[in-house]
Amino acid sequence: MDIHRCRFVHYPPSAINALAFSHSSSLTSSSRGPPTLRLAIGRANGDIEIWNPLRGAWHQETIFRGGKDRSIEGLVWTQDLEDEDKNGFKTPGRLRLFSIGYSSAVTEWDLGTGRPLRHASGNYGELWCMAAQPRIQPVEEFDTKTVNGVELGPTRYQTLAVGCADGSIVLMSTADGDLQFQKALTRPSTKKARVLSIAWQNRNTVIAGHADSTIRIFDTRSGQQIRAMSLGAGPQGGPKEILVWSVKCTIDGTIVSGDSTGTVSFWDAKNYSRLQRITSHKADILDLAVSAGGEAVFSGGMDRRTALYRRTAGSKPGERRRWAETAHQRFHTHDVKAMAVFETKKISILASGGLDTTPIIVPIREFGRENHRTLSSLPQEPPVRSMTKKGLLISWWDREVSIWRISTSAEAKRATGVLEGLPRPPAKKLVAKVLLQGDESITSADVLEDGSLLAVSTMSEIKIFRLREGSHIDDTVRLRKLDLPSDLSNIGAKIVHFSQDGKWLLFITNTNKAQLIRITKLAESKKAPRFLPQPIILRRLPRKTTKFNYLHGSLGAYDRSICRVAFSADSRILVVGDLSGYLDTFVLEGHEDYTQDPPITNPNDDASSSSSSSSSSSSDESDSEAHPTLVYAQHWRRSPTAHLTPKLPSAPMIMSFRPSPLSSPSTTLTNGTSTHLHPTRHNPHPYSHDLPKGEDRLLTLTAEHQLYEFDILAGKISDWSRRNPTSTLPKEFRNVRDRAMGFIWDIPPASSSSSARQRIWLYGSAWLWMFDLEQDLPKPDPEEEEEDDHAGGSRGKEVLRKRRRKRDKQKLLTQDGTDGEWDRKRQKQMDTGAGSKVPSHELHTGIGRSIRKTTGAEGRNVQILSLDREEDSADSDEQEVEDEDTSGLVRLRRGGEDGAMENRVELDEKRGGGKEKGPPYWGTYKYRPILGIVPIGRGDDEDERAADGKEEGRRGVEVALVERPMFDVDLPGRYYGDQEWSEKKDVGELTR
Repeated sequence: MDIHRCRFVHYPPSAINALAFSHSSSLTSSSRGPPTLRLAIGRANGDIEIWNPLRGAWHQETIFRGGKDRSIEGLVWTQDLEDEDKNGFKTPGRLRLFSIGYSSAVTEWDLGTGRPLRHASGNYGELWCMAAQPRIQPVEEFDTKTVNGVELGPTRYQTLAVGCADGSIVLMSTADGDLQFQKALTRPSTKKARVLSIAWQNRNTVIAGHADSTIRIFDTRSGQQIRAMSLGAGPQGGPKEILVWSVKCTIDGTIVSGDSTGTVSFWDAKNYSRLQRITSHKADILDLAVSAGGEAVFSGGMDRRTALYRRTAGSKPGERRRWAETAHQRFHTHDVKAMAVFETKKISILASGGLDTTPIIVPIREFGRENHRTLSSLPQEPPVRSMTKKGLLISWWDREVSIWRISTSAEAKRATGVLEGLPRPPAKKLVAKVLLQGDESITSADVLEDGSLLAVSTMSEIKIFRLREGSHIDDTVRLRKLDLPSDLSNIGAKIVHFSQDGKWLLFITNTNKAQLIRITKLAESKKAPRFLPQPIILRRLPRKTTKFNYLHGSLGAYDRSICRVAFSADSRILVVGDLSGYLDTFVLEGHEDYTQDPPITNPNDDASSSSSSSSSSSSDESDSEAHPTLVYAQHWRRSPTAHLTPKLPSAPMIMSFRPSPLSSPSTTLTNGTSTHLHPTRHNPHPYSHDLPKGEDRLLTLTAEHQLYEFDILAGKISDWSRRNPTSTLPKEFRNVRDRAMGFIWDIPPASSSSSARQRIWLYGSAWLWMFDLEQDLPKPDPEEEEEDDHAGGSRGKEVLRKRRRKRDKQKLLTQDGTDGEWDRKRQKQMDTGAGSKVPSHELHTGIGRSIRKTTGAEGRNVQILSLDREEDSADSDEQEVEDEDTSGLVRLRRGGEDGAMENRVELDEKRGGGKEKGPPYWGTYKYRPILGIVPIGRGDDEDERAADGKEEGRRGVEVALVERPMFDVDLPGRYYGDQEWSEKKDVGELTR
């Protein structure tokens, strides 16, 4: 594969302003978080990213796009109460997401559509901060007036407390699934000190940090101010007022504040006096985070530090425990603006973000003994496409689309050969740029391979442009907007996708409905193509999502959101996949016949149905199947084997049919008659029911990096996938942490002598892997299989139990064997949701990692115990089996090295990969961070390489690999401390 490394594509990531987990921490839960756990990330450009922790895999599921002059400054989640019917069946309460940003309105988002659901505003100032009332913990009798000694108040719904720029505090009610103004807790004061931070101490007490060096306590029932706590005057030579940027409360009610002097203060929960203060930052503290147990506090600020504070035991019995800064580290390269915490017994993480645009996951309970995790700041869906036949590359961000011309190696070779002595053509050139009108950001874009059409969508409209080559002098591309029927152009879409033959445009609406538009190209190339006004609506199978515990809440229709689509090579099979892992398949029956007038419309599939509810009755579906919408004697219908296609364990990241080098299928019916069916009196509109006969093998890669291939028309797993289960994937590939972003097929034409090769290149933001589907993956070594076995069923669990019993017999260890044994033990344990375990020899915290235990009268029995060993629990046996058997997550959370990968490839070649066929797989971490990879040509001609005696097929497809390193991103200046002279000198910045 020939690679053009490109860094000229402009894609500026946006700063992170807000973070929020959908659930509160629960130290009583023994799981790794509820299935509905999500992390919302709000950015300065108005985007909201929804991440699924996925037991440590961290999958970016979707992005709610913002718009011009929009910003997300605060995020909170709430959960409605569960409903119970007359039979006692409980329905989980709905999870709801709210945001604020540079306005006086609170916005609630529809998780299913990704659009604002409602706004609530009033006669008050600009909103600066927001906090949600603590949830009521489940109790046996909900009529109880108190929970944990605190009165519930008049409602059991969560109330939002919002702080304003004029000093007022407003309460918003979320009762009955609505968002309404409840009351003003405080009115604007004469000083109009801004409310910079806000938190709930309990369900009836609000703590607010102001811009006048004061923290105020309010009772929400009476609306009275309980206490005002002053931080004193500002530092000498600085501002007179101290800004309280963040306030938080521990589980015992202790108030923690962080201010503009870099000081963390701890306040008593009852008399509201200051207990202690620690100046640990050289600049403003912008946010705080408190652990679930209240024993740890994190602070982040403008000096890029993330500091950890823990409670220390008193030196004397009965002495009050004090707080101390135990560690600090610079995980970020710029200001740390937002933090969020989630903890259970098995997961303990801190999420942080700031101006460097990169989310960081830090371990809490295992801080110092576990690595942190850096998530990608780039979108999961690459914002780049290509027009292979014209060598054009398009990219988009916000409301702008750029089109680049990239010179392939073959073009440069021909130009140099014809025009000897002249300089080579430019490697890249910007040939066109489109700036969309309106305020909405682009959600999706796609182009035809021949470069004739460009489709761009926002949440409110769809636009299609025709591309034509300009003059050879200026070497530009001209664009002209094509007119669509108003019913189609104003729908809006989250995904737009052209079919392989360019005859169909698929768009996924905001309500997750799949619709198709027929494109008719005229014989005269100078005339623009026509779009048939009647869209074809594809109805998915009704699915039952997994039943969750009603205490976990429900995401509603969010799990059924369509995230990936794929057309087959002949454009007659369509597959759409959703976040829950379901695949819905559709086929194009019949044969194209231009003698029929398009379209013959089914009256039940009118355009108005696109705005109706997503659920349709069985009678409507059966009538739709009996009277389909015919377009040139063809019609789309649900595949007869759609219900047989297995459900994926998690959301699909990659979905693609195998390209077919064969010619198109025959245009005659199976009985040999003409494709044109004659109408009769009883059947005035006949149509064929012939199914596609082309390539129907669909390759999918899930969010947990499990690789499957399906025979779509048969509704089953393909033979290749049966021979190569997920357990045979290379260990290094399973260890990759960043999720897959895209793929490239490398299949030679049918005329090539190397046509038997079928390679697919998968890539993430920091890796690139190749798999040859014409070869079976080598079986893992016995030692490796024993180490990483995650086979399901009773046999696999029994094997794991035997191994555990065998290890338990080796408890009595000598000093020499202890470290190695417990290192292996620590490697087998799951991490707590951030990075992998730090090896014992690299640990820098603590005074020791093990202790000696002697038993017996003479101390003959010596046992070495590791301090890193987790507490034994009654279900430790079952938990180990469960962790080993859950989708290979052990491998996903451990890193790999390039050297190990290369050695493995060499080993596989010796095992049977062969030198003639090449290795069955290969990978590298050389390119990072990758924004996207798109094909631009076939590289050098294969016949020429064969004539030159070169190995055939070694170079294959020619691609443009777009990198977006952070040092190319324009970021604001950052703070440098007194001990960073070299960095200050290099950058030329002054200390603030």
